[in-house]
Amino acid sequence: MKVQLRNYLPTAGIRVPAVQMRELVAALFSRAGMGEGDATLMADLLVQNDLRCVFSHGTRKLPDYLPLLLQGQINPRPQIRVVEQTSTTVVIDGDGGLGYFPCLLATRLVLAKAVVRGVGAATTRNHFHFGAAGNYSRLALEHNCIGLATSAHRFSLSPENLVLHAADVSPLSIAVPAGTQPPLVLDMGAGLLSYSPDLFAQYPAPFFKGLGLGAVFMALGGVLAGIWKPEFQHHPAGWTSNQGAFIAAFDVAHFMDVAEFKKEMDRYIGQARAAQPLPGIDRAELAGGLEWAWERENTALGIPYSDEHRHLIEKVADEFSVPTPFGPWEHTRF
Repeated sequence: MKVQLRNYLPTAGIRVPAVQMRELVAALFSRAGMGEGDATLMADLLVQNDLRCVFSHGTRKLPDYLPLLLQGQINPRPQIRVVEQTSTTVVIDGDGGLGYFPCLLATRLVLAKAVVRGVGAATTRNHFHFGAAGNYSRLALEHNCIGLATSAHRFSLSPENLVLHAADVSPLSIAVPAGTQPPLVLDMGAGLLSYSPDLFAQYPAPFFKGLGLGAVFMALGGVLAGIWKPEFQHHPAGWTSNQGAFIAAFDVAHFMDVAEFKKEMDRYIGQARAAQPLPGIDRAELAGGLEWAWERENTALGIPYSDEHRHLIEKVADEFSVPTPFGPWEHTRF
């Protein structure tokens, strides 16, 4: 029996070229008030996740983001600024906008510092959702660096809640370069299992581990990032700037020879891919391996959208009077 995973190739639907989806998404963000450059950047990032079949953090986020931009809960034209900076660290303010913009700037600055100093780290604050943590960790790969990104959002924990709520679903991504093998890219949330008393009684370990992970993500991407500062909790402009992030990079060359490191990573990843796959899964892959393969396949053939996903996008596009590119590609149904 095949295992059905959330971010996996759909079993039926239509394939659409990525370039046409980018045009659609950019048009939607422009209609929601973003400048042309930011709208294009958002389209690139969301469609890139669709290409990897990380649909949960791709164009499925459109119904979440666009209404909040229109309603004034997210600043559509933020002025991103560096608050503090040293030779290895940086703090960036997101001005109440989406977290993608300050976090991308933070990642670029961190990588520049890591190449010179061996390590670099940043916190970002005063912004909304930053999307998939892998958007940032993956940027380290082209610089022969190991990238790390985590985020957290501000929330209240009531005494009536189980302590498990303290972990929430904060994300973490760590990306490690390889040579000819797919890079190792962990991209996950802190929640490992949905809680039920029976499940906890049978398998307590995943809940304790998830709580531990989530608490650390909150400490780094939340508390250290400054999301609890009073000035960000009730923004005078009404923006929901309730999130922060912690981003770091480590230059492999400052620890060992890059060629040697990649050779050993290739050996390790190659042996893992030659092992037996988990039951119900097509092939053996480490974290990021499937996304690596899907991105190449979908770049060539078009992004596979299920009918449900397609209708979700059509509904949003209808509301903004933006035409969708699906019709001409009906012949690519699978």
